[in-house]
Amino acid sequence: MSVIDEIERELTEATGRLLATAARLTDEDLRAPSLLPGWTRGHVLTHVARNADSYVNLLSWARTGVRTPQYASAEAREAGVEAGASRPAAEQLADLRDSAERFAAASGRMPAEAWTAMVSAMAPPEHPAWYVPIRRLREVEVHHADLGAGYGWADWPETYVRRELHDTMLWLGGESPVAEVVALDPGTGEVVRAWTGLGDGPAVEGTPRELLAWLAGRTDGAGLRVGPPAARGRGDAPAARPLPDPAVRPPSPPPWPKPSPAGLPARPPSSWPPAGNQSRQPREERT
Repeated sequence: MSVIDEIERELTEATGRLLATAARLTDEDLRAPSLLPGWTRGHVLTHVARNADSYVNLLSWARTGVRTPQYASAEAREAGVEAGASRPAAEQLADLRDSAERFAAASGRMPAEAWTAMVSAMAPPEHPAWYVPIRRLREVEVHHADLGAGYGWADWPETYVRRELHDTMLWLGGESPVAEVVALDPGTGEVVRAWTGLGDGPAVEGTPRELLAWLAGRTDGAGLRVGPPAARGRGDAPAARPLPDPAVRPPSPPPWPKPSPAGLPARPPSSWPPAGNQSRQPREERT
């Protein structure tokens, strides 16, 4: 089993959850604001549908070798969302379902070698085609929560949270507004993983889910703990540092996400993150 099989299974489940939510929304519901500033729920669903088609373009590029941009331009991308945002709920649902099926069909047509082809989004870096399904899963999970229709970041599957936090920390690096990010086990509070030497600023501690929601710009960091960077030996947990003022929040993270981390393996790995990065033992890493 490769990472592609793993992600395709997760994507099928995530798409099913999104379709179930969309099926409950009325025309009036779709005209209501989403959790994304300036976008209605209709904008969000249209974006997810057009995103599926944009990733079909990238898979076609990988399969045929003919350069096929994800979108013709940023302006065309925005125009497509605006054009479809006010459609009736039944039309939106059908488009969401049909576009997801087109992506699944395009993925199923990919020869093994095509997954190693390099493609690029509207922003760098380029990445091997096997990462496209991971990007699609991200769009489905994040924008499902952005609908504000009963599914939120607290509902993201643990496998998705682990993968996205891993990848986010791979590219955060020099853009980090904090010096350390420390992931804590939600049950025991023990350190699951720590990233140090990221930049200037405080240390931020929280569960992987809370950290990802903050890094993804979906919360202001409420529930996270902030304090000065800790001096620690390898594997040592930092002392808990509750904020003296509960109104204080971590600094705003940089825009999220980038299309992919740099330096991905050319060939699809057996799993992603790599098996060695899924340990629940405390680790200290420099990103």
